[in-house]
Amino acid sequence: MKIPEHSLKDIAAIIGAEFEGSPSHKVTGLNEIHMVEAGDIVFVDHPKYYDKALRSNATTILINKKVECPAGKALLFSDDPFRDYNKLVAHFQPQKFSTKAISESASVGKNTTLMPGVYLGNNVKVGDNCVLHAGVVVYDNCVIGNHVIIHANTVIGADAFYYKKRPAGFDKMISCGRVVIHDNVEIGALCTIDKGVSGDTVIGKGTKMDNQIQVGHDTVIGEMCLFASGVGIAGVVTIGNNVTLWGQVGVKSDVKIGDGAVVLAQSGVGDDLAPGKTYFGSPAGDAREKMKEMFLVKRIPELLDKLK
Repeated sequence: MKIPEHSLKDIAAIIGAEFEGSPSHKVTGLNEIHMVEAGDIVFVDHPKYYDKALRSNATTILINKKVECPAGKALLFSDDPFRDYNKLVAHFQPQKFSTKAISESASVGKNTTLMPGVYLGNNVKVGDNCVLHAGVVVYDNCVIGNHVIIHANTVIGADAFYYKKRPAGFDKMISCGRVVIHDNVEIGALCTIDKGVSGDTVIGKGTKMDNQIQVGHDTVIGEMCLFASGVGIAGVVTIGNNVTLWGQVGVKSDVKIGDGAVVLAQSGVGDDLAPGKTYFGSPAGDAREKMKEMFLVKRIPELLDKLK
């Protein structure tokens, strides 16, 4: 999430934190670790990820331990970085709900049809020649391109599924990202496309999705992909162009699927998949090899009988 340029001293004052670095050090954004770039603040609250955060592209690190400040960067010290990161998000993007079906700040392009029951939140943009069927919900700040069809009761831009477990329960990370849907996309009924935690969830040009598909936060889907019913994609997944996911494929977080890959039905993707190959099974592997394995497993009783 981009913010108006602030100094390190200003940011520290908002959350009541000590800091190390030049008081005039520039801060221009807030991002979680997968999305950071120069000018951003990233938070880290676990020793396992200290090094990753300190070496990331973020130039300001909100951290719960006194460590040496990397050259060219700044540190903000907090006893609870998760809490203070949420404070900053709430400060720069305070939540304002629209209680109208179509927010006054939403914009709708030429020849676009909104069926009864459509909801468009604050700052939503819908392009030309689109059709949003009954009950479609588009949360604040989401962007929909031209010639897009979204079928009934699909939800675009719900909050990321991102929590910190504490003794008293789960604290929710405030989502401040968007969903961006490019031209000529079609999304089926009862699909759910979550917004980015701090960046964008993206669906590329010409991609088609069947009914009842879940896409997690900050996932980027390429162009001309085809997803069948029941596909579930976790957060921070990168999917290339011309990828096919057949029914009930599940994809874990933070993996990459290469261009032209095909994943057969009911497979589970737990690692990166190379481009141009067909995959099957859980964990997903080369489809031919997985089929051979299944054939050999079926022969185990026969082979055991021969050993008697």
